[in-house]
Amino acid sequence: STTSERRAFAHKINRTVAAEVRKQVSREYGSPQLTKKRGGVSNPLSLSEVVEPVDFEEYVSSHAPGVEPGPLRQLMEFPQDDLELLHLDKECITLEPRVPDEEDSLDPRVRDALSVYTDDWLVIQRKYRHYSTTFTPHSSERQRERQRGLVKQTFELDVTTTDHQDDQEPQDDAKRRSVGLDETPRGSWASSIFDLKNSTPDALLPSVLERTALEDMDHCNTEARQQGRHSDLLGLYPPPDEDEAVERCSTVDVPKEHCGQRIMVKCLALKFEIEIEPIFGILALYDIKEKKKISENFYFDLNSDQMKGLLKPHTPHIAISTLARSAIFSITYPSADIFLVIKVLKMPTSLVQLEYSCEHKEKLEKLRLQAEQSCNRLGRFRMPFAWTAIHLVNVVSSMGSLDRSDPDSDSEKKGHGTWNERKKKTFERMSIADDMCNFATFRPATLTVTNFFKQEGDRLSDEDLYKFLADMRRPSSVLRRLRPVTAQLKIDISPAPDLPHYCLSPELLHVKPYPDPRVRPTKEVLEFPARDVYTPHTTYRNLLYVYPKSLNFSSRQGSVRNIAVKVQFMAGEDPSQALPVIFGKSSCAEFTNETYSPIIYHNKSPEFYEEMKMKIPANLTDNHHLMFTFYHISCQPKQNTPLETPVGYTWIPLMQHGRLKTGSFSLPVSVEKPPPSYSVLTPDVQLPGMKWVDNHKGVFSVEVTAASSVHTQDPFLDKFFTLVYVLEEYSFPFRLKDVIITESNMEAELKSSMVALRGALLDTCVSFLHQLLNKIIQLIVFPPVIGGQIVNLGRTAFETMALLVNQTHKNLEGNQDHHGRNNLLASYIHYCFRLPTAEPSVPPTGEPMPVQYATVSRATGRPSSLHLSRSKSISNSNPDLASTPVSPDEEVQRIIGSKLLHEELALQWVVSTSTVREAALQHAWFFFQLITKSMSHHLFLTSNVDVPRRQRFPDRFVDDIAALVCAISADIAGRYQKVPK
Repeated sequence: STTSERRAFAHKINRTVAAEVRKQVSREYGSPQLTKKRGGVSNPLSLSEVVEPVDFEEYVSSHAPGVEPGPLRQLMEFPQDDLELLHLDKECITLEPRVPDEEDSLDPRVRDALSVYTDDWLVIQRKYRHYSTTFTPHSSERQRERQRGLVKQTFELDVTTTDHQDDQEPQDDAKRRSVGLDETPRGSWASSIFDLKNSTPDALLPSVLERTALEDMDHCNTEARQQGRHSDLLGLYPPPDEDEAVERCSTVDVPKEHCGQRIMVKCLALKFEIEIEPIFGILALYDIKEKKKISENFYFDLNSDQMKGLLKPHTPHIAISTLARSAIFSITYPSADIFLVIKVLKMPTSLVQLEYSCEHKEKLEKLRLQAEQSCNRLGRFRMPFAWTAIHLVNVVSSMGSLDRSDPDSDSEKKGHGTWNERKKKTFERMSIADDMCNFATFRPATLTVTNFFKQEGDRLSDEDLYKFLADMRRPSSVLRRLRPVTAQLKIDISPAPDLPHYCLSPELLHVKPYPDPRVRPTKEVLEFPARDVYTPHTTYRNLLYVYPKSLNFSSRQGSVRNIAVKVQFMAGEDPSQALPVIFGKSSCAEFTNETYSPIIYHNKSPEFYEEMKMKIPANLTDNHHLMFTFYHISCQPKQNTPLETPVGYTWIPLMQHGRLKTGSFSLPVSVEKPPPSYSVLTPDVQLPGMKWVDNHKGVFSVEVTAASSVHTQDPFLDKFFTLVYVLEEYSFPFRLKDVIITESNMEAELKSSMVALRGALLDTCVSFLHQLLNKIIQLIVFPPVIGGQIVNLGRTAFETMALLVNQTHKNLEGNQDHHGRNNLLASYIHYCFRLPTAEPSVPPTGEPMPVQYATVSRATGRPSSLHLSRSKSISNSNPDLASTPVSPDEEVQRIIGSKLLHEELALQWVVSTSTVREAALQHAWFFFQLITKSMSHHLFLTSNVDVPRRQRFPDRFVDDIAALVCAISADIAGRYQKVPK
């Protein structure tokens, strides 16, 4: 090359022949004898000069890959098989697939959710990435793993005189030092440290002088070379240093369901002073600071076989899943304010006013007989009896272990009047307990709890419970007013194992490993996190929880004192349409079609604390509703008096206007059964001819919540998804609250719903992030067909996607890697993203209508969601088109051939804008249209295209989309400072 083409640092380098360099090295560093004979001849060549390196980029650009022959050709080309499209199986932690029972008729929400949760991961893998110098968080660990099985190498250079023992004879060291380099015949360094005269000769080599065939010699040499070889020679190289890494690559985590710190609770024994009737227990976690119940209920039964036999007529079949005595709780936000609350229920016998104490032992046989008779009549009912709580920070911290003074252990259970004294001793250590709440690692503890309190009928609400729990943390006189109950609960609390055996999921699915289905299981208890959790859903879950709160029948005439609420999940209005979707509690069937709340004895305005767990059907319709029937229960047998007397009815429609109805309700109660066709209406409607309690006022309070990866429970997200499903199903007209959705107003309503997504809760948007992005991308790639015209929603959809990505980046700054990329978005792009594979179906019409491609629509202002300073019109199509294209391919060709792609005009277009940031947005928006419209009609990721063809484009498309979305979001956040190249 010429002087101008050479690199700057190589101008002063003298080019020499390699043979001359070798000769000079041989003369300079040869044997000492030869050096002396030469008399120290100096070499005019300077060995400090560096040979000019090869400019690899220049060499590759000047030599075409097809011209360069030889084995080095592969170094110049990009590996043809480096990119491969993989369909990785999703890991299912349960033996059964997490899909709904109904497979024939699925709600569109469920269908789309299942496609997201059950499709395999689509990953673009680079096969030869591990040969690069890229540093990842696993590079050092992987290198150490490779070195673990290698033999440590010791070389002669590493051996020094300091490595020898101090007790060696001094003459050995003198001999070694006396032998110099000049006294050895070979002049080698090895000869200078060994006494060759006194050294032991090597063993003779057999068959050295024998004649051997060349083939045999090669075979023997090949076998000899294979002996003692290192399995991984490059593994000897030290692991890379993170500080010195030139290229860093962050690993993308596989999307998975959120799980907090887990503890296992085993219920070992529950005993009262006398045993006359069955007793049932409930466990749940409460956070008193957040004033929230942070787990669902776990029901356990520790009764003896004799006590269980009393209820056999009411429980003919007992599922093994209801016999669990151990539970695994998840805690996302550990704190010193979490309590494990234990509630005890008993039978609603005539002995309700009788205490379990020693003074009634003489009447024990009579009591047992009465209890047996009551169990035969009232075996399916329960009533509150007692409660207690365990402060978890005392268990997980070293100060709360049993070898010290634990207030809930056996060491201090002398009397009930010493509660405040015991709490005074632990009050000082509560201030430092917040820093020691690590529920993942602590010493297992076995507690014997004896401090039970009577469950008063007028103090059953959660507000009362929070006051009692707060009193347990500080000395107070509130607990002194509670009546103690003599009982003893033995319980074991320990960190949950990583892979527990015989475990059931909250949906009662068998979690791997599950060797034997006949073994008593352990249940995973679903967590209700105290604060928001920003993790997308990855599995199907569709659960409903119903919490009756209170009932006011003070104005109700008649005998309505022992009130129980029966709850049913109805698919219609006929009594036979009660669905068996209600989870069983303990020692009963796995699912049932009705459940009862505990009876509050002699109270016309009772409060409830019951939790009713249900499965939401996959084909939810407007006729599905919750039916509440209120009964007066005759606890004492009387002639001509039925056991159950209905005293009121009310209901909640579960599906209205495309939304699952959840929240808190204050419902009026009807004295008579509802009339036909009541299920599509709410009880707030004044139906003619019906009598209502207290003049149609809301006398029944109930709360309905859902733990669902299908129903968002957010009004903005629900409206958007509902309109998309109406458009996909083409189910016009559709009533959405007070608006009738038709073909004429569908486009405006859909655009307004996308704009309104800015008001959706961030945690809900993140929970349904995968489904939301899929729908937005589908609206961009395949515009919907309305009234025979393809409506271009690309601009509004793109603004919505930019807004969603911006909110994710801005509010979840702690969830980003060292490149500033959000982990949630990176995992979606890496594992979940794929182009839509089918165009929207043309709506059925009576007469064939020509389908037009709508691209001439103009916007009058700049996108409002991008918050730009100037108000300049941006077209959502190419403004230079002479006419309306009739196909996407024709439009792409015109865009490519338009003057906007020429460099000079593009530069003028950039300069003419007010700011560089606005120009960047215009560039990004234009090229986004170009990419999506061209790629959408050449589907490289469709299933009907062979894999080799798909390997050419998917990684480029995914990277472009990811970079573009991140660039737009960065611009919105004010961090985008220049026009992208």
